Amino acid sequence: MTPVAMITGGSRGIGAAIAHDLAGRGYRLALGLRDTAALPDDLAAHGPLVVEYEASDPSAARRFTDATLARFGRIDALINSAGISGPLELMPDTPQPDDEMEAALEALLSVNIKAPFRLTRAALPALCASGQGRVIVLASASGKRVLGLNAGYQMTKHAAVALSHAARRAGWDQGVRACAVCPSFVATDMTLRHDELPRHEITQPQDLARLVAEVITLPNSASVSELLVNWRYEPGL
Repeated sequence: MTPVAMITGGSRGIGAAIAHDLAGRGYRLALGLRDTAALPDDLAAHGPLVVEYEASDPSAARRFTDATLARFGRIDALINSAGISGPLELMPDTPQPDDEMEAALEALLSVNIKAPFRLTRAALPALCASGQGRVIVLASASGKRVLGLNAGYQMTKHAAVALSHAARRAGWDQGVRACAVCPSFVATDMTLRHDELPRHEITQPQDLARLVAEVITLPNSASVSELLVNWRYEPGL
């Protein structure tokens, strides 16, 4: 039976690269996109199911999961790729009004934690039924250490790592294997504001896509719980 992969954030960056790689390996794709019109032509050529998916909408996870099962009848992999990185420091240089801080905090929590939790919870029964279900949570090196000052982002990515381990624990006996993918800087739109980065040297989306695809296609007897990926040397990482 041809496997099915659900992917959020699949219209660009890391999510799109993963979608391309998995399609090339024979996976049928269900893509949850905030803007369905943003689907690139090269991904559209694979004939994916495209579902409107607004991460901040509590009902989006169930709609996306139900649409995938209605179309394909199974789910074999879930890739939680959608995320945001808005700066939210504990001690900002410029005072920030409380209402702005609360809005920024809620956005980070909503997209980076609540949305993947809901989607993993909704898809987990089908992943268990697969017998070889796979969950990938795109976390960050910021989910393993605190280097910069973006405390809000760091906090949510630590939680993302915990979500991956929770999914691994919950579905283990039914063959579910989960991996928290923790890259440092990746050459996506999210890192464009870091104009000091050598974009030809930092990790490329295609690099992560290849690694994710290899993790997903490993047998149940070879589980990778965390995958730390870096383009530069950091002690302990």
